[in-house]
This record gives sequence, C-alpha cells and structure tokens, in this order.
Amino acid sequence: RIARSGWSLEVAIPAACLNGWNPIEHPRIGVLGLNPHAGEGGLLGDEEQRIIRPAMTLARNAGIDARGPLSPDTAFTPESQEAHDGLVAMYHDQALIPVKMMGFHRAVNVTLGLPVVRTSPDHGTAFDIAGKNRAHPGSMREAIRQAVAIVARRQQAAARAMPT
Repeated sequence: RIARSGWSLEVAIPAACLNGWNPIEHPRIGVLGLNPHAGEGGLLGDEEQRIIRPAMTLARNAGIDARGPLSPDTAFTPESQEAHDGLVAMYHDQALIPVKMMGFHRAVNVTLGLPVVRTSPDHGTAFDIAGKNRAHPGSMREAIRQAVAIVARRQQAAARAMPT
C-alpha cells in the first residue's frame, strides 16, 4: 500500500543525498507514476491523483524539487535524464530493468538513507554462479569505486559544514 506520509520521505532522502554528496545544490527529483502512462488522468488508475500528487505537494512545500508523476515508460530516456538529477521509482523492477539495459556491467545499486555507505553490484548476489569464474567484474568494481567516491564526497561536505 502506498501511503502519503511514507512516500514523501522517499523523495526527501534522494534529494538530501544528492545535495550532500554531489555538487548538486538543488537536485531535481523525477517521480515515476505507479500506473502505465502515470495513470492518464485517472483513466488507468487513481493512485497518481489520490496519493502521489498530494505527496509531491508536501515534498515541494518542504523545498524539494519533485517533478512528476512521470510516465514510467519514458522516464529513462535521454531527454528525461537531462531533466532530472535522480528518479524515484514506485517498485524495484520499474527502475532496475531500464537501468540494467542502459549499463548492465556498470550499474550500481546505492542504498540511500542509511548512516553508512552501501553499494552493491547491479546483478545482486549471483549465488548461482558463485565460485564458477563466470561473474563479470565490472559492476563490482564500479560499486567499490562509487562507495569510495561517496565516502570522499561525504567527508568533503562535512568539512565544508564545519565552522572555520
């Protein structure tokens, strides 16, 4: 079940992380709709109007540049990528299928909102090929590289925030 109060937090976390870790002062967060074509004004579902839009209003009132709901089928196009600094998907495969298609051996999962940095390869645990010398190392290398970069950016942000 989608709840307004919990959902608005899911927009706040990526906005805060993009602001704190990256040189993005006012991150633009694209929010995907739950239904095909973001519900088409209620024709294909009312969650966008009933829950997502009010939650986005709460996020905007809190100073977050939340945009959408975006049609999930076009949210990962180059044009949409240029218009947004981050995307919030409504469920796992809504985001991971296009991300894996764009760069399967380079994609990294970053878990936001934790007190520690957590990255993982895009392929998950891959227990089925563990120990068989079949895994492609690209995503794991990138996950480690991203973790190191995020820690460095966090440290830089903390140093900037300290009084001189």
